[in-house]
Amino acid sequence: MPRRVEVNIKNHVAEVLLNRPEKLNALDMAFFRELSDVGESLKARDDVRVVILSGSGDNFCAGIDLQSLQSELSKPEVFAEKALILPEGEVANYFQKPAHVWQQLRVPVIAALRGVAFGGGCQIALAADIRFAAPTTRLSVMEIKWGIIPDMGISQSLQKLVRDDVARELVYTGREVSADEAQQLGLISHISDEPLEAARQMAATIVAKNPDAVRACKTLLDQVPLLPVAEGLKLEAQLQSTVLGRPNQVEAVRANMEKRKPVFS
Repeated sequence: MPRRVEVNIKNHVAEVLLNRPEKLNALDMAFFRELSDVGESLKARDDVRVVILSGSGDNFCAGIDLQSLQSELSKPEVFAEKALILPEGEVANYFQKPAHVWQQLRVPVIAALRGVAFGGGCQIALAADIRFAAPTTRLSVMEIKWGIIPDMGISQSLQKLVRDDVARELVYTGREVSADEAQQLGLISHISDEPLEAARQMAATIVAKNPDAVRACKTLLDQVPLLPVAEGLKLEAQLQSTVLGRPNQVEAVRANMEKRKPVFS
């Protein structure tokens, strides 16, 4: 069986391609496993400084492959085993991990969207730090259409991006949202005729910054909303102490002073 997920790493950027175009990159059990495994492997790589998520063909991801999953999860106890029993050390279950793993990475994750990002595909996209979308992209938190709730980690992403009432409307109705509206609501960051190329350009910009500082910035922005004010301010100081005066920070200053590209370790 062809791999559902392809990874190409070059110049400190890992491009992760959802690769099932004949099914609009719809998610089956093999897809869940491969996405989780790829995300987990990237967590351990110090040479990767940015990750780009995109879909093969004309779509990002149409969501769950219902026909495939219904046959594999026909018994409620099979679903319960994968949904309610967590592997040791994990906070996300089998179905949540393919989306949540991108929020666990220490580096920025950029999603490049085309066509549809429906259901589980939308939840994977929302787990990225930044989203570029083609003008014709459509998004939907579609699970209510099938009589279920969105359960791939949307509780950790959607309400950070949009107002509470907007999040509720999208979840309750499952309606499709155009790229223009999605940008107005805060679901996507930028609209681009070439979202993958735009994502690559932003990745190159980030790669040119001190990787220690970029990782610390992500940690700060991830954790501060969960902390009381005093602890958030303390975290700022702690993270700065791990960056300031270190070789990569010194190189950033020297490169700026000497008007050259920095060379980070």
